[in-house]
Amino acid sequence: MTTPFADAHAPNDVWCIDFKGWWRTGDGRRCEPLTVSDAMSRYLLLCQPVERTGYDVVWPLMARAFHEHGLPGAIRSDNGAPFGSVAAGGLSRLAVNFVKIGIFPERIAPGKPQQNGRHERLHLTLKREAASPPSRTIRAQAARLARFRKSYNHERPHEALGQIPPAAIYTPSQRTWDGKLRPPDYPGATETRAVRTAGTIKWRGAEPFISEVLTGERVGIFRTGEDHYEVYFGPILLGHIDRKKRMNRIKPRRPRNTP
Repeated sequence: MTTPFADAHAPNDVWCIDFKGWWRTGDGRRCEPLTVSDAMSRYLLLCQPVERTGYDVVWPLMARAFHEHGLPGAIRSDNGAPFGSVAAGGLSRLAVNFVKIGIFPERIAPGKPQQNGRHERLHLTLKREAASPPSRTIRAQAARLARFRKSYNHERPHEALGQIPPAAIYTPSQRTWDGKLRPPDYPGATETRAVRTAGTIKWRGAEPFISEVLTGERVGIFRTGEDHYEVYFGPILLGHIDRKKRMNRIKPRRPRNTP
């Protein structure tokens, strides 16, 4: 899902997530920080060096951030793994989890890093102040990144904030998380269907392919015309089923309004 993006008028309206490219510390270890920031206040919520960039590493870090700071309305990322995929709706396992806890996954257009410009500028500052030159060991680098996060949030004035630090504005979200993943609701849906192991659903005697990423999840099907149905996972439009009972992906557009 690319545009339209949610407006960030208050803390936790939108979080931005990305990896700051990797470098090697003096001991030869690979360091690639996962960073998460609040779009409105610029507060740096997470700055954690990781050895791998897969779902199994990123999801526990995000779950910890949700417990500590509450839930944002949306999370903005690029299209790379583990944030997005080439599956229907651009969904990845990580994005599926976001939807199941009430977070809308936003993704910038390919090749358009300026759409996440505030986070990109954060990375430039991080590189200059906490990675150039690299630390001698990965342990020393992790400590240096932790000091950078503290200084960035509590001491560094930001011109866009009227020369005050992010911590003077940021407050945790009032939307707390109990640690459970819940299937989305589909008010007004014509029908719902469970996605089978092969990524298909049963539909009028046929088995249109939806997405293997959604195996075991339920999708909502909304009739929009004669023999024409739109297929959603939560607020994410996946495509439509035509009169030949085929699933056709379409370009993302504004999500269906659901509570």
